[in-house]
Amino acid sequence: MSSEKKTDLSNTASGLQISIILLGILVTPVLLASSSLGSQLSLGTAAAVIAVGSLILTVLAVINISIGEKARLPTYGIVKYSFGSKGATAINVIMAISLFGWIAVTANMFGHTVSDLLITQFNLDLPIPVIVAFGCIIFVTSTAFGFEALGKVSKFAVPIITLLMFVILFLALNSSVSVAEKVSNLSFGAAVSSVVGTIIVLVATSPDFGSFVHNRKHAVMAGILTFGVAYPVLFLVGAVPGSITSEGSLLAAMAIIGTTLPAAILLIFACITGNAGNMFQGTLVVSTLFSQFPKWKITVALGILATVVGSMDIMAWFIPFLLFLGIATPPISGIYIADYFINRQKGYDEASLEKDSSIKPLTFVAWGGGSLVGFCTVNGWFTLSGIPSLDSILIASFGYYLFSKMNASKNKLEANNA
Repeated sequence: MSSEKKTDLSNTASGLQISIILLGILVTPVLLASSSLGSQLSLGTAAAVIAVGSLILTVLAVINISIGEKARLPTYGIVKYSFGSKGATAINVIMAISLFGWIAVTANMFGHTVSDLLITQFNLDLPIPVIVAFGCIIFVTSTAFGFEALGKVSKFAVPIITLLMFVILFLALNSSVSVAEKVSNLSFGAAVSSVVGTIIVLVATSPDFGSFVHNRKHAVMAGILTFGVAYPVLFLVGAVPGSITSEGSLLAAMAIIGTTLPAAILLIFACITGNAGNMFQGTLVVSTLFSQFPKWKITVALGILATVVGSMDIMAWFIPFLLFLGIATPPISGIYIADYFINRQKGYDEASLEKDSSIKPLTFVAWGGGSLVGFCTVNGWFTLSGIPSLDSILIASFGYYLFSKMNASKNKLEANNA
């Protein structure tokens, strides 16, 4: 599929198929975030936090996937209408950085998890870069053959991942480990924000998958199944070992409970499905910046870069990276949602791109305003909803709405004076 052409309607998927692909992508960030959240909260509080965060994500995902279904365009093609055909390039660079960051982090996680498994189970010590390179070959192979191959990988791996998560839940609940005391001062709003922020980039770019869905009903189904049903269940299951042990990582928690093998296998499968999806989206985004190259070459290049960066000690950069994602990406979603409801409910007419300005400065002002508010609220300078990601979406949407109305009034006045 060309990143700027509408999806071939003969190559669409059901809501369940889209949901399985999305689940394959989101498992890795869920496993990273759920243990950390569980280690700081009691299980009851964690369940309430996860429920609220998942509800917010479900509403956003249903809207965004439905927009992708309406437009039959990937996210980059959609943001052109609100940011301008040239202005969207800047947004595309941010999305490319976000997606490559996840590719590299997941490749690094794959390398260390496989290394630990080989050492503990087989007393085999291989260099981390070798394992990362092997992982990237798997990620590239799972992606280079397109959307259909991605679906087959997820269809195979997601049931295994689900089974392993419930094995871990069973082991955790039946362990003799006493529930550790929680000493964290994490507020309810900050905890909800972590649930939302964990996967907000995938939600913001979910029109990529909406463009492949059968119809609006299947778009809604995909959003609800993924973020309203599966996401909260997986997040809660992942939080249980951390809540029992107060350990911030799944492997560390399971080591206390008594076995790390199911968790290690789970993490390996999660890395494969997650990075296959990240590679798919990353290829779509990067192909708009380097349209002269075939997509398979871009996928291979991403794999080579991920091997190099993923072999480094990058986890120290992980928290700042997540903060960057949580601030810069959600307002993009807020703007194209507002644009859809204001201007595009009848569809996305490519002819309008030629009439509109190629760069829309006021849209960047709205995006900057949303990002600034997100930065301020995540640092605790003031609060609005208590959820920084949601604050940035709402402010960007409201700013875009005001600027759109101002522009419409200006055009009407000019027409009357003509």
